[in-house]
Amino acid sequence: MKIILSSKRHHYVARVSIFLIMVALIFVMAGCGPYNLTIASTAGGSVTKPGEGGPFTYDEGTLVGLMAEAEEGYQFVNWSGDVDTIADVYAASTNITMNDNYSITAIFAQHIPMVAAGGAHTVGLKSDGTVVAVGLNSSGQCNVGNWTDIDQVAAGYKHTVGLKSDKTVVAVGDNGDGQCDVGGWTDIIQVAAGYKHTVGLKKDGTVVAVGDNGDEQCDVTDWTGIIQVAAGDFHTVGLKSDKTVVAVGDNLDKQCDVTDWTGIIYVAAGDYHTVGLKSDGTVVAVGNNGGRQCDVGGWTDIIRVAAGYEHTVGLKSNGRVVTAGPNLHGRNDVRNWRDIIKVAEGRYHIVGLKFDTVVADDTVVADDTVVAVGYNEHGQCDVSGWTLMV
Repeated sequence: MKIILSSKRHHYVARVSIFLIMVALIFVMAGCGPYNLTIASTAGGSVTKPGEGGPFTYDEGTLVGLMAEAEEGYQFVNWSGDVDTIADVYAASTNITMNDNYSITAIFAQHIPMVAAGGAHTVGLKSDGTVVAVGLNSSGQCNVGNWTDIDQVAAGYKHTVGLKSDKTVVAVGDNGDGQCDVGGWTDIIQVAAGYKHTVGLKKDGTVVAVGDNGDEQCDVTDWTGIIQVAAGDFHTVGLKSDKTVVAVGDNLDKQCDVTDWTGIIYVAAGDYHTVGLKSDGTVVAVGNNGGRQCDVGGWTDIIRVAAGYEHTVGLKSNGRVVTAGPNLHGRNDVRNWRDIIKVAEGRYHIVGLKFDTVVADDTVVADDTVVAVGYNEHGQCDVSGWTLMV
């Protein structure tokens, strides 16, 4: 049977259809901007591009340049807030893509807070240059209470290393293989600690190392053009300025087979595996894969990596954390972590530094907490009361 609409009914249906189409268009247009960008900063610096306050209004998809400048005696830490589309949250000069209304804050500190994880202890660097530590202290590896003016910390199996602002190095803990013999080091810009060895990167791109050299993991004297170092149990990894990688030491599990890596911007060394973060946010790994710790091929949007015993951790640009490897002692239980800006991995535990900011009544309130999961027999995960921004 054929149904014929009356003229009046036909016009009504047409008007309703037009109305629904207009409503749909309004919703579509509402999701396309323009969008507002609001910018603030903590004490110690300011945002010079595009400025502070706002809101600054941009069309959808606009790439907005950001530039933060620290005052004398301070350093830029990171961007916080709505940072999902910021290209590099750790770079003072970067950009943000406007796909929504965003509020961001530039964080400054005299010393950049960080965390480090050792065999069974955890170390935290505070923004005033002092250091805290919890966990196993059998060799005095947690005796850092008198340290001051520290810019960076690293944790080995049973020793702790601190890089001072004057580019010298201090160390405490087990020194059975000379891994704490760093008193004569100068011009150091980064330190790393392995099972029983310590590595220092000098400002001229060369590398020094002390401690156990049974697998030649300290044979780094001929390295040049290095911009970052990492120390595993018995191997040492260096990232070169051309984004290639070198490695020395134990290679029984092929953890030093990194000569064909390119486009790498950060490296991490686990017990018997090596991890490389590529400039496109993907990750590569070589070495022992018995616990599937090298199964990182599907990771994307990663901004930092860390490695432990049969385990790998990736920090994503949105502040979330991913893991690869067995869930020994619950160390994969990071699904609820948010706003993480730094990660560290010990032998059986993972530590994350959380940082978020809230701007209210022209006051920037920082929420910095430290979280940890995994093996806690010695209290190495008892960090919930730490406040590193002071």
